[in-house]
Amino acid sequence: MVRVTFLTATGEPVVAEGEAGQRLLELGQNAGLPLEGTCEGQMACSTCHVVVAEAWFDRLDEASEDEEDMLDLAVGVTRTSRLACQIVLDDSLDGLEVRVPEEARDMQPR
Repeated sequence: MVRVTFLTATGEPVVAEGEAGQRLLELGQNAGLPLEGTCEGQMACSTCHVVVAEAWFDRLDEASEDEEDMLDLAVGVTRTSRLACQIVLDDSLDGLEVRVPEEARDMQPR
């Protein structure tokens, strides 16, 4: 299991456990967080934008140029912003902490 702590826009921690190979987007959605993922992980939108905790950012694989282009469209981007659909969980990410930006809105039906 890979444990991830999501911080909501109000700072409330939501701890979720996922499997190696699972995308962070799916884990967050399953935990009820407002990560829309309109393009279903095809990197054609920025609705799964998260801010990775500074201590964890350099442990992730580098963002591709396409991901950087999509992040240019996201609101509230920071130096440690990433798309949750592009982060694949593995054992080295156990304990990962990310923040869901205040601007996140989930328009998907539940």
